[in-house]
Amino acid sequence: MRIQIKDTVDKAGETVTLKGWVAVRRDHGKLIFLDLRDRSGLMQLVVNPKVSADAHAACQEVRNEYVLEVEGKVNPRMEKQINAEMLTGKIELEVTSLKVLNKSEPVPMALDTDGMEIGEDVRMKYRYLDLRRERMKKNVMSRHRVIKHIRDYLDAEDFLEIETPILTKSTPEGARDYLVPARLQPGNFYALPQSPQQYKQLLMVAGLERYFQIARCFRDEDTRGDRQPEFTQLDMELSFVDREDVMQVNEKLLIDIVTRHFPEKKIQEVPFPRIPYKDAMEKYGTDRPDMRNDKNDKSLLAFCWVIDFPFFEKTEEGGWTFTHNPFSAAKPEHMADLMAKQNIGDILTTQYDVALNGFEIGGGSIRNHQPDALRAVFQIMGFEDARIDANFGHMIEALGFGAPPHGGIAWGLDRFITLMNNEPNIREVIAFPKTGDGRDLMMESPAPATERQLKELHIRTELPKPKA
Repeated sequence: MRIQIKDTVDKAGETVTLKGWVAVRRDHGKLIFLDLRDRSGLMQLVVNPKVSADAHAACQEVRNEYVLEVEGKVNPRMEKQINAEMLTGKIELEVTSLKVLNKSEPVPMALDTDGMEIGEDVRMKYRYLDLRRERMKKNVMSRHRVIKHIRDYLDAEDFLEIETPILTKSTPEGARDYLVPARLQPGNFYALPQSPQQYKQLLMVAGLERYFQIARCFRDEDTRGDRQPEFTQLDMELSFVDREDVMQVNEKLLIDIVTRHFPEKKIQEVPFPRIPYKDAMEKYGTDRPDMRNDKNDKSLLAFCWVIDFPFFEKTEEGGWTFTHNPFSAAKPEHMADLMAKQNIGDILTTQYDVALNGFEIGGGSIRNHQPDALRAVFQIMGFEDARIDANFGHMIEALGFGAPPHGGIAWGLDRFITLMNNEPNIREVIAFPKTGDGRDLMMESPAPATERQLKELHIRTELPKPKA
């Protein structure tokens, strides 16, 4: 029965079966050496015609990235051949049988480097090969461990993991939505969620009290190094809490993740500093300050909380819009001004952002849990009552059925894992990301729909005419 390469370390003297990919082939004439790779690591194989003529003959055709099944005896290496850089560096496999499970075409890029020297177009087109490299495998495994830790930690803290819909309603509350035509309701569209914001608040109205989700989110906006059309959030919401309660839950979780999974990292200051927005802008010129004492130290983590944000900011047209989230509550001492719709520029919100080394990795707030307060926010933004009811009537109605005080937060999980692994952008920690202009070169998407599909959806496309 096949075992993983990592499990051969204590199998010296035993006969084992391994299956994996050929990372390196070295032909020394009579002896052929192969480095076999599976997800768990590398193992040096020795194919000796004196041990097995059949295995040696079968090995003649083997090239890099061929998939093999091998059986053999695990032997200690001679002392001068020990490789301290490998988990299996003190042993090797003396092959007694070798079977080619699948051949491989010559790969279009090197897989034994970190890949940074290779153009994105090639790496994205052959992403399934790119993921074979050690650095990418490490990132995928790191992501898995972090997400599993989050799930286990929050389960122990009495949170429920609850999935929320992907097909939802378009509402004017942030970036541009991705729209999905509804075939059974011609002329109507679903929207893919920019976040589960409204659903998680409705779960609090439902009395579930502590919710979290590893949530897929979608925003149709220009991409950059730390942004993708689809991305992943750690999303959570809690009932009967104030700002400090939510911040403490998340601060403890962040510290626990770093301690357990990134022990080489050092957190600069605990508890995390709390900085009012006004002070952050005056001192650092940004609301996501990089507070590291030594910015050249890649192992140093300077977390901080930024608090006391302005609730509203002026639009180009001279009206008001929210700075973060229309569902946020004003600070208690500013609630009277919110309800009276006065001193609008001075109203502060309960918003709290957590920053790490100059990047925002999460943000949340205590919510307006009373319907009149939420309506007041949209009225300050210039929405007529008819528009408020059309876009957000379901939320206002729900808050009228005994909604508890509640608040939450969302982490940019891709961004956090990127920073923890010292990667330059989030594409390096996402298994199948889009390119900088939002394309999937491997699947060749987006792609045109067929005429039949468009007809079924009652859609006609009109492409812009090329300029003369």
